Amino acid sequence: MRDEQSLKKTPLHLIHVAGGARMVEFGGWDMPVQYPDGILSEVRSVRSNAGMFDVSHMARFQFVGPEAVAFLDRMLAADVAGLRQGRARYHVICNEQGGIIDDAIVYRVTEDQCLLVANAGNADAVKEFLIPAAQQNGGVFFADLSDDVAMIAVQGPNAVEIVDRLCPLPASSVRPFRLRRGEVAGIPSRIARTGYTGEDGFEIMPPADRATDLWRALEAEGVVPAGLGARDVLRLEAGLMLHGNDMMVENNPYEAGLERFTYIETPGYIAGEALKAIRDAGTPRVITGFRMVGRGIPRHGLAVINDGKEVG
Repeated sequence: MRDEQSLKKTPLHLIHVAGGARMVEFGGWDMPVQYPDGILSEVRSVRSNAGMFDVSHMARFQFVGPEAVAFLDRMLAADVAGLRQGRARYHVICNEQGGIIDDAIVYRVTEDQCLLVANAGNADAVKEFLIPAAQQNGGVFFADLSDDVAMIAVQGPNAVEIVDRLCPLPASSVRPFRLRRGEVAGIPSRIARTGYTGEDGFEIMPPADRATDLWRALEAEGVVPAGLGARDVLRLEAGLMLHGNDMMVENNPYEAGLERFTYIETPGYIAGEALKAIRDAGTPRVITGFRMVGRGIPRHGLAVINDGKEVG
């Protein structure tokens, strides 16, 4: 039984409940898993038109200061110094042994300001990894923006056209893996051309107290609300991994097939030596995806059989 009182709630919680969403616990948050029309209907809306997801539960950490970029390059496998202002990079966050703490996106907002967006379920682990080190560096100032800034993902083949109608910037001028400031429906926001569905679109970050206004404006333009269930189907179809489900801290980027998103040659990178040793030794096991051809659903813990032999 869910203990709703102990769960964290996003700024859009009441609008989900009013819309008839079925709420579930996810990473300590009370989140919509689906709306009344159902998961498959939401998936079809995203694939054919546009859908929107409340992703305000994800962590948004800001690092500012003359040493912010150098600090993040010691802690992240992201080559932040190589990012131009307004650009973003997907990467994995590894501990000193090379284990994956989380996968995340880092944005180079300005010369000395960066924004890190991490998964909700790993927010505490990421903070525990980064904050003590940041506190020892007088040139880095950390702020957790997660409660002050909401985040709405608008995804689908018509997402850009729809957001353009609400954004004088225009939104279509924001290229993939770029971040710009602008107004959406008259609401000052950060607009990122990123997502987690395999479709084009944006992740829009308005002030928390304006999130409901933005949600309603998008809904008025025909964007369909969608929940975690649809998001999971969409990311699976796109072959996108979910930390805590498809990969764990016990896995390294080479096992997960994410080495191309891991910049291990950055001088002073905390996991550099461990990851080079793993790379040079070779990987005896890998995480791989399967395309299901029948109606059966693979469940956690089921054996993987090849020619009668258990291989995973």
